Amino acid sequence: MGHDLNFWRYQECVALSHQDVCERLSGGKKVEGLVDLPIVNILTRIADSFSADWTRFGNDCWESDRGAFQLFTTDQFVHVSCYGMNGDDMNIFIDILLEFDCPLYDPQIGERFGGGP
Repeated sequence: MGHDLNFWRYQECVALSHQDVCERLSGGKKVEGLVDLPIVNILTRIADSFSADWTRFGNDCWESDRGAFQLFTTDQFVHVSCYGMNGDDMNIFIDILLEFDCPLYDPQIGERFGGGP
């Protein structure tokens, strides 16, 4: 079963509909009121965190005996599609993105966990 994790950062004093933002970002659109992210740094942290037990396919797909994930990024957005992964492994993404002030938005339940409106 798959699970999607979505991350972005609002500019200060900006309040938008999280679901609308997620849909626009997922479509590759730029959203006014969001911060451009240091994507190269984020991807490096992810690669470092999953280098030991995971096999990388291309730039954005990873697999191991604990599941698989695929990354989609834009200047403002990090989307992780997780397949068969346990919560501990998915929490690695949450911890990494929190280092960059990007809290999780979970579209499956329509909730953004901390970090802004």
